[in-house]
Amino acid sequence: MPKFERYPQGTPSYVELVTPDQAAAKEFYGPLFGWELEDVPMEDDHYYVAVSKEGDTVAGISWPMPGMEDHPAFWSVYLTVGDVDAATARVAGAGGRVDAQPFDVMDMGRMSAIADPTGARVNLWQPGTSIGTERANEPGTPIWNEVVTPDIPAATRFYSEVLGVAWEEMAMGGGPAYTCLVVDGRQVGGALPPMSAEVPPHWNVYFNVESVDATIERAVGLGGTVVAPAFDVPGVGRMAVLADPQGGMFNLMAS
Repeated sequence: MPKFERYPQGTPSYVELVTPDQAAAKEFYGPLFGWELEDVPMEDDHYYVAVSKEGDTVAGISWPMPGMEDHPAFWSVYLTVGDVDAATARVAGAGGRVDAQPFDVMDMGRMSAIADPTGARVNLWQPGTSIGTERANEPGTPIWNEVVTPDIPAATRFYSEVLGVAWEEMAMGGGPAYTCLVVDGRQVGGALPPMSAEVPPHWNVYFNVESVDATIERAVGLGGTVVAPAFDVPGVGRMAVLADPQGGMFNLMAS
């Protein structure tokens, strides 16, 4: 189901690159994923890059907030909520942190920025005129999101308390079980321990591609770097971890 008209509460619904160099990001991601890019003027001489495919919203590219100008680029994830004020009010009591109280994004929706008890940052999104990503699960669009944390029980308990979501373990071909985020009986995301102690808690973004190996070659030619070479996950597909020229890390997936 590549096109979406709504997302149930707790479902990852949008991804956004925050980067110190939006122009360079457009030169990298545009040809990498075949994106259509539109600069939308904002206040204070800033602009927001609206990312689409075949006219449908896919993602966004934003500038850093004040004080984060020197921060490496990073992909952020949005989770849909029915009432962002009510959900944000539950964050502190569940052990999390509110980085930005709810505010309106024109008529598009209302959002807040939070972090779970393990430190992984994520945004909450209450739709207005925009649901977020309208086209997903096909080449060049988001296909999966997961929270990477060394304390999966603490993180999953937090999201259950704040968003009312469920979690379940999925067998992974003889290896460690994978923890899946479940909304309305459907697996919509996951939770995973970090590959090493140096990896801070965060939310991962996966983009679907027809060929992981061909996309890696194209990314390197555009100035990207390979963080984890292509590998196969039985029953899931082929994956890789890359970084854009500004340091923004993202994942590839081909099923």
